[in-house]
Amino acid sequence: MGQDQNGALSRWDDEGGATPCGPQENLAAACDEWDIPAPSKAELIQLRIRVIALENVVLSLLSAASDKQLELVAEMAELIKPRPDARQHSLTIHAATQMTQLVERSRHFRS
Repeated sequence: MGQDQNGALSRWDDEGGATPCGPQENLAAACDEWDIPAPSKAELIQLRIRVIALENVVLSLLSAASDKQLELVAEMAELIKPRPDARQHSLTIHAATQMTQLVERSRHFRS
């Protein structure tokens, strides 16, 4: 590894994956201070297109995945769901549901 890579990795270890806003745990709070303009309509359309494309790429990859890999995705979906005693966040719940649905959809394309 080059010196630049070693330096970046050591900063990652020391700073919890620091980003321009600071360590990851401070990311949301620090980035709220940034002056980031709202996305334009064209940017939102491009984002939707990219998400659709990525979903289909993931679906195609999952259709060729092993049973163990599909189990791991399903486990991750369960892992990101809020605990019963935690605040239920609808976006997290929907994300977990989407992951589970991707696994199920991929099973239709398995050969």
